[in-house]
Amino acid sequence: MAQTKLGEAVVNTTGNLPAVGSAAPDFSLAGIDLKEHSLKEYEGKNIVLNIFPSIDTGVCATSVRTFNKRAAEKSDTVILCISKDLPFAFKRFCAAEGIDQVVSLSDFRNKGFSKNYGVEMTDGGLAGLHARCVVVIDKQGKVKYTEVVPTIGQEPNYDAALNAIG
Repeated sequence: MAQTKLGEAVVNTTGNLPAVGSAAPDFSLAGIDLKEHSLKEYEGKNIVLNIFPSIDTGVCATSVRTFNKRAAEKSDTVILCISKDLPFAFKRFCAAEGIDQVVSLSDFRNKGFSKNYGVEMTDGGLAGLHARCVVVIDKQGKVKYTEVVPTIGQEPNYDAALNAIG
């Protein structure tokens, strides 16, 4: 299992992120349209998974804004912002913020994403939500880069994630 911190407390996750070089596990997540969306929909593109606890927290919202701005730099890349927030919260946030370059997906139906990617926190005040993580998947569906952000209140390393694409 991976670890991160919530404040000074160590928090464990259900597992580890997929190994670099491995095939990225497929998933089924709900879009803001409430339809199921899978990794297979994005085949042939570079994919950045921006995984976080909740869009209604400052750092999570900042990560979505930052990846939205940076997404325009990579025409062959899609950025998927993933949490357990309801699709309605994503839709409200994106409309209010003018977010239109990323795809918001919800794991609220819990069909295996948390388990397959090892990102669900098992203890601490946010137990049951996702840890802040980034996974980069290349056009062939292989994991190129992973990051479990050391502290929930810290932003991910945007440059390292986007540079992993090449």
